[in-house]
Amino acid sequence: MRGLLLLCVLLLFNCEDKQSKAKKTEEVVTKIDTITPKSEEKVVVIDSSKLTLEERYLPLNDDNAMDFFGEYAEIHKENKVRIYTRFGNIDLELFNKTKYHRANFIFLTKNKVFDGTQFHRVVKNFVIQGGNSDNIEVLRKRRNIGRYLLPPDVRYGYKHIRGTISIPSGEIRNAYKLASPFEFFITQSNQFHLDGEYTAFGRVTNGLEVIDKIAEQEVDGGHWPIHNVYINKIEVLD
Repeated sequence: MRGLLLLCVLLLFNCEDKQSKAKKTEEVVTKIDTITPKSEEKVVVIDSSKLTLEERYLPLNDDNAMDFFGEYAEIHKENKVRIYTRFGNIDLELFNKTKYHRANFIFLTKNKVFDGTQFHRVVKNFVIQGGNSDNIEVLRKRRNIGRYLLPPDVRYGYKHIRGTISIPSGEIRNAYKLASPFEFFITQSNQFHLDGEYTAFGRVTNGLEVIDKIAEQEVDGGHWPIHNVYINKIEVLD
């Protein structure tokens, strides 16, 4: 009798255990079924062939600037520009052979980066140097374009004669003399000692007398004109 009672109790516990396990399994399945699946992330594929040259490269840096200007030079063939100042206009022809520096100047001109800057270094009988400014709008334009330097290109033997436009060094003590792309200088007289060191990339075709007028301006100890000489604008002629 006692054995029969024990058997019944074991069977009862076994049934309850199976029911309990089944209930737990059902709860787990129910929870899994009610979980909302995460939405799939959308991958946007951009067709680079539909981007402009600027969209593909900007902002520029030391790694991509030469590739950008190499392509830009092939698209934009213009090589004549005009500088407007209160003393008159200066017309320039840029050399096609120095294509990276020509392309850089044309690109910055078209993006109005020089507009509102100044001839900030004036040394009589030597050079007038322009393109610098502490104007917030000018600095904003520069930031949008990027930060980069250009290597010199002196392979073609262009001389720094009177009226030559050239590009100043960004690292004077560096033998490679990487050049600041946002500035330029124009020689007031022959400066042959600059040949082979700085990239002459164009010449004045009209307005040498304007350079002389600017060179006559009174300057401070840092050769900055006492009365600012603004570059009102630079525009591409063709």
